Amino acid sequence: MKRRSKTVTPVDINLDYIRKEMSAYQLPSRLKSIWQLANTLIPYMLIWGGIYYVMEYSFWVSIPLILLAAGFLVRIFIIFHDCTHGSFFQSRKAINFWGRVTGVLTFTPFYTWKSSHVRHHGTSGNLDRRGQGDVWTMTVAEYKNAPLKMRIRYRLYRNPAVMFLLGPLYIFLVSNRFPGKNASKKEQMSVYGTNAAILIMASALSLLLGLKVYVMIQFLILYAGLIGGVWLFYVQHQFEDVYWAGNEDWNFVDASLQGASFYKLPLFLTWFTGNVGYHHIHHLNPGIPNYNLPKCQKDIPVFGRV
Repeated sequence: MKRRSKTVTPVDINLDYIRKEMSAYQLPSRLKSIWQLANTLIPYMLIWGGIYYVMEYSFWVSIPLILLAAGFLVRIFIIFHDCTHGSFFQSRKAINFWGRVTGVLTFTPFYTWKSSHVRHHGTSGNLDRRGQGDVWTMTVAEYKNAPLKMRIRYRLYRNPAVMFLLGPLYIFLVSNRFPGKNASKKEQMSVYGTNAAILIMASALSLLLGLKVYVMIQFLILYAGLIGGVWLFYVQHQFEDVYWAGNEDWNFVDASLQGASFYKLPLFLTWFTGNVGYHHIHHLNPGIPNYNLPKCQKDIPVFGRV
């Protein structure tokens, strides 16, 4: 990646105007949110139980169900993601409750991830503020001037086998299980509280199903879901001609519309990923619930030219 001093927006967009246009889609629908919880959590739990019964007869036959459950887990994470932005319900209590519940199901501490993700939205595409919940990215000049050890580490980090196969293990076993060295007291408690809730859930299911069976099913679903999640997070901000600018030239609109992808997926994958492909609109207004993003893209003409 070469450092550019300035990026020109292909569409002249006034931030105040576009935010006013998007505000109509920002109001969450209680019925739509409840329906999304129902059509996501209930099938996930039923499939989880189905895997247990099928696995007694054949592990290989259970693999399609494991992948299906992983798809629902990705969708659960999108609900979690909306809760971290405060966009899934109007009620703050409901947001915090379901954010914590979906956080336990996805093994992700709610408040810690919320804090990190807010920083990501405020720094995405900014060369001088990298490292806030993003994928490690160096400029060409930085890479050439870096010590050999760092260049090797960088190449390994961005190797597909490391990023998409080992990366999910790191997220599950390390990143989400321990607070960062600069974590606030609230972030630390979020990690410890989530770990405690996971331990209670795991203990109960292990007593019911058996430790070995529980660990096998839960790990395979979580690992497959994390691989999909890491891939989605990667392509949202890593693509040809993606926006990068120094702090003095960084622009929020440019960073949103040129620095976040519009990832056009097949219909069934769009459903499982909770419209996360409309990531450019999400970055422009993270207060819009996932189920309102397609209509926002369709109804506001300027997005058709981005």
